Amino acid sequence: MKIFIDTANVEHIREMNSYGIVDGVTTNPTLIAQEGRDFAEVVMEICEIVDGPVSAEVVSESAKDMIPEAEELSKIHRNVIIKIPMTGEGLKAAQICKQHNIKTNVTLVFSPTQALLAAKAGATYVSPFVGRLDDVNHYGMDIVENILTIYDNYDFDTQVIVASIRSPLHVLEAAMMGAHVATIPYKVLKQLLKHPLTDIGIDRFLEDYKKIPGK
Repeated sequence: MKIFIDTANVEHIREMNSYGIVDGVTTNPTLIAQEGRDFAEVVMEICEIVDGPVSAEVVSESAKDMIPEAEELSKIHRNVIIKIPMTGEGLKAAQICKQHNIKTNVTLVFSPTQALLAAKAGATYVSPFVGRLDDVNHYGMDIVENILTIYDNYDFDTQVIVASIRSPLHVLEAAMMGAHVATIPYKVLKQLLKHPLTDIGIDRFLEDYKKIPGK
């Protein structure tokens, strides 16, 4: 399973990338706005840190406006993937982007049938939002399993990015299900690194090492 980091904070991206675990990055207008910097500048800097897919989202609502926006974003760097909302207009735009060899990530997916339509429209990636489904008392990981089954049934090339991840358990389940990608917030990535027994073991080894004569 590929691991993307879900943030626009370049320091967090740089830190996680240094561990050799980051395969790509997802951003959205909210995350970039939190950085208080120029949109294109942030995306370019991220692309220079991580040599992998970097999702940048369009903000237009109509396909005719999404297309020129997608074309401009794709010019920032060869690794830019265009995030497009799961709407009728978004599917129109995804189809046209595919014809123009522009890779897309259809986002805000909340059902397996939405993911089916996105794949048929030519999406490179589809992003089901599991945490937001959990928030409304719907087990979000269920739709990931269903989407993977549908894609396997029909040999779709579209890859599943498990998004809106809230905990290490979401990551574990995504990996167990065979999801192609999990896009993970910085906080959850830090949680994945840690285990209390690892810390206890290190402390014990260091204490024992100090007892060796001459140390």
